[in-house]
Amino acid sequence: MRLVGIAIFVGLVLLYFVNAALKINIFNWEMLIHSGIRFFTGFIILGISCFYEHKIKLKIAVYLVLALVLADDVMDYYRHVNSFSAEFMVHGAYMLLWGALVGYLFIRYQ
Repeated sequence: MRLVGIAIFVGLVLLYFVNAALKINIFNWEMLIHSGIRFFTGFIILGISCFYEHKIKLKIAVYLVLALVLADDVMDYYRHVNSFSAEFMVHGAYMLLWGALVGYLFIRYQ
């Protein structure tokens, strides 16, 4: 569990720098929801189901992640929230990868 704690702490520090570099305010409801969706998608689908348990193949996992992220972006477009830019895509990719790493480590060292 110590390794999971280290991964979460280092991820939070890197998240601070990513947000500062991309000038993203994470402390509003829209960004908290986006970050949470992407983190837990990476945590559950990529980290646990794909990389650790091998329940689903990587190709299908990528399709599932893309479908969930696309559904979130379509919902934002429908609600007239402008979150489709390169900065938000980089932030979302970071959250997916961080979630996948923490999910894998969490299940492995449980």
